[in-house]
Amino acid sequence: MSNLFLLTFITIFLSYTTLLALSQPSSASTICQYTRYPSFCRSSLPINNSTANVYDYGRFSVRKSISAANKFANLIDKYLSRSSILTPGAISALQDCRYLAGVNIDFLTNAFQTVDKTQTAISTMKSEDIQTMLSAILTNTQTCIDGIQATASSWSSKNGFLAPLTNDNKLYSVSLSLFNKGWGVKNKKKRSLTSHKKHLGFKNGRLPLKMSEKTKAIFETMGRRKLLQTDDGGDQVVVSDIVVVSQDGLGNFTTITDAVNFAPNKSEAADGYFMIYVTAGIYEEYVNIPKNKYYLMIIGDGINQTVITGNRNVVDGSTTFNSATFIVTAPNFVAVNITIRNTAGAIKHQAVALRNGADLSTFYSCSFEGYQDTLYTHSLRQFYRECDIYGTVDFIFGNAAVVFQNCNLYPRLPMSGQFNAITAQGRTDPGQNTGTIIQNCNIRAAEDLGSTKTYLGRPWKEYSRTVYMKTYMDTLIDGAGWREWSGDFALNTSYYAEFDNLGPGSDTSRRVTWPGFHVINATDAVNFTTSSFVMGDEFLPQTGVPYMGGL
Repeated sequence: MSNLFLLTFITIFLSYTTLLALSQPSSASTICQYTRYPSFCRSSLPINNSTANVYDYGRFSVRKSISAANKFANLIDKYLSRSSILTPGAISALQDCRYLAGVNIDFLTNAFQTVDKTQTAISTMKSEDIQTMLSAILTNTQTCIDGIQATASSWSSKNGFLAPLTNDNKLYSVSLSLFNKGWGVKNKKKRSLTSHKKHLGFKNGRLPLKMSEKTKAIFETMGRRKLLQTDDGGDQVVVSDIVVVSQDGLGNFTTITDAVNFAPNKSEAADGYFMIYVTAGIYEEYVNIPKNKYYLMIIGDGINQTVITGNRNVVDGSTTFNSATFIVTAPNFVAVNITIRNTAGAIKHQAVALRNGADLSTFYSCSFEGYQDTLYTHSLRQFYRECDIYGTVDFIFGNAAVVFQNCNLYPRLPMSGQFNAITAQGRTDPGQNTGTIIQNCNIRAAEDLGSTKTYLGRPWKEYSRTVYMKTYMDTLIDGAGWREWSGDFALNTSYYAEFDNLGPGSDTSRRVTWPGFHVINATDAVNFTTSSFVMGDEFLPQTGVPYMGGL
């Protein structure tokens, strides 16, 4: 018997026995041991059925989560109806919560439609999709909690608001755990380990008919320029239509927001991208790409040529969540050749340039400029290639599953007495598929940095996860590498890893000795590659953006 045959047989046998075990009747006590909150789980899943298995409990948990999410949305509406007795900060935080509660209801409904149809395993991609959504539900709920705690200190009723939300979060965690146990991918297939070189051309036959001669000329010129430069003539990107934003009035629109509003809703992948070409200029507007604008692509004239700028910040009354100059929540969004700034400055504390909660989103050759909290990788799956990121405290933060590849990270001068932390990753549950991966990037000081202590990251939340791979680290990185958030919080439960980095700041001999810190090998590192960690092979080829699938 060949080794390959034996390995295949063992794999099939283990898969069969696992599936058989999962389909067997189990008590709530047994099932709940798979969750983070066994006692809460047992009290929440009163299934009196001797034939119930992990799939039955999982479905029941998701159904109950939907009910809880709807009840909480109604509670928010109740509080907002009494806005006259609330502070402006409390109202802003509640409005964020209302939006996030609506997203949670959508995600839970989608998850239930999937798990309600099957008693057995589902496809790898569908499993990853649902795990991503259930992970984001926890992130959304935590974002609401953080916002209320930060802005509603004088709100006498906030404890009555937060208590049910904390219980909801436990229920969502149970749902995620049971989904992972029943329908989750047991062994992630190691995908492509190669590079993918693409260029942004336009597929023959996709040139739309209803276009002005000027717009058509721009469209054709852009195709010849191959904005995503490679020389191998790779696959071309399908584009359904294009509009031009130009401040001189010679395009279709003078603002990006008007072009976004004009874009079709819920386009299909086969239709191709709706492209918004934004000519050079400084656009002082707050751009929001809402969740129904599928397959939208924005292309500018280059970093520091097409600039979108704003200055919202926490000191002046915004929540961190709503301080962003540019917000995107639409799936399969692509941005190329633009700069996004928040000019509030270090003195205004949290001030976001980009907030990204868009699944399968891609940013290529873009620049993000701010100070504290520049880039909010809020949730879901994201990819950044050849981007520049400037900031000070926690300037890449959030709880997405995100890969930064071939990017330049520029720590800059913070306020007096502050230190720089490049990342503050916000994973709150071990079942979440989230983390910040920095691969083949360069970390160098911005011109104004001086001698400010700079660290690779710190644990914002209990299960914070950040990995640096094959990245150049200049002398600005402190020898300890990582910094505590508060005392010994999360030092045991976080996962911080370094693999094959280079440069004077990459020496691990003086790194922290926390249980959560690791120097890993290639076998471990491959789990954090673009193909494995964010399912890059499933969505990046259609964007035309070059990427490395593996190490």
